[in-house]
Amino acid sequence: MSSPNEQSFQAPPPPPTPVATPRGPRPTKLRPLAIGFFIFGVLVLGAGIAKLAPGGISTGAVLCLFGIILFAFSFISLPVIADTEAPLPFFDKITGIFYEPARVFRNLRVHPHWVGAFVVVVVLTLVYQFAFVRRITPERIVEHMTQKMAEMPAPFTPPPETIEKTRTDQMSALKNPSERVGGVFKTAVGFFVLGSFVAALCMLGVLVFGGRINYWQALSVVFYAWVPVTVIREVLGLVILYLKAPEDLHPILNQETTLQDNLGILFSPGTHPVLFAIASFIGITMLYGVWLRAKGLHYAGTRVKSGAAWGVSVTLFLVLMFFVTVWTWLFPSFIS
Repeated sequence: MSSPNEQSFQAPPPPPTPVATPRGPRPTKLRPLAIGFFIFGVLVLGAGIAKLAPGGISTGAVLCLFGIILFAFSFISLPVIADTEAPLPFFDKITGIFYEPARVFRNLRVHPHWVGAFVVVVVLTLVYQFAFVRRITPERIVEHMTQKMAEMPAPFTPPPETIEKTRTDQMSALKNPSERVGGVFKTAVGFFVLGSFVAALCMLGVLVFGGRINYWQALSVVFYAWVPVTVIREVLGLVILYLKAPEDLHPILNQETTLQDNLGILFSPGTHPVLFAIASFIGITMLYGVWLRAKGLHYAGTRVKSGAAWGVSVTLFLVLMFFVTVWTWLFPSFIS
C-alpha cells in the first residue's frame, strides 16, 4: 500500500502556444490593373507582329511582363502595424521627403504607398530624356553610339551589318512617334523592375543584419528615396541643358543628367575612364541618395538599427559602383 502522505503524480502543463503573427491583407486591387496591362500588351504585341505598330513587339512584351509582375506582387501581404496613424497626403509626403524624411518614412512603415513617388520619378526622367534628345538631336546620339560600337575591342566588336541595323533601329526609336510612345512604357516598366529588384535586395540585407521589413515597406522606401535625388538631378539638369551649347554636351554621359556634382570632373573620361567612373559615384546627390535610403530602412522597418540600415545602403552603393566600373573597364570607348 502506498503511503497516505505520498502525493499523486500530476503531469506538467503544456507549454504556452505562441501567438501567431496575423497575416496582412493582400493588395488585390493590383490584379485588375495587372490583367489590363497584360491584355493591352498582348494587343500591342499582336499589332507589332502584324507590322501595324513599329516597335510593337518589344513594347507589347514589356507590357505583358509588367502585367505578370504586378499580378504576382498582388499575392505579397501588406504589413500589419498596430498603429492608428493616418496616411500622409501625397503632397505632404513629396514635399516632406526633402525637409522631414524621418516623418515620411515612419508613415510609410504603416502605410507603404509607393505609386505617387514612382510616377514622379518616371515623369521627371521622361521630361529630361525628351528634352535631351531634342536638344542633342537623334542623329548625333545614334552616330556617336554606332561609332563607339565599331570601336569596341575584339571579341565584342559587332559585324558591320549589325552596326547598320542598330543605327536604323535606334534612329527609328528616337524619331518614330509610335516607338517613342513605346519608349515611355519601357522606361516606366524599367524603373519599376529596377526599384522592385533594389527593394528585394534591401529586404534581404535588413534580414541579414537582424532586422525585419515588409517588401512593400522596402519598395516605398526605394521610390521615395529616389524622389529628391531625381528632382535635383533632372530639374537642374534641364536648366544646364539649355544653358550649355549642344556641342558641349556628351551624347551618352549626359543622357541621365547634365548636373556634374561629383569628383568625375577631375578626370577625363577619354584618358582615365575607370577613374572617371569611380569618381563619378563620389558626389552630393549620390551620397544624398545613400543617406536617404539608410534613413528610410531605419524608420520604415522593424528593429532595424541605424548601423544596419547604413550597412545595407552602403553595400548597394558599392555593388552598383563595382558593376559600373567593370562595364566601363570593358567598354571604355563609349564615354570617351
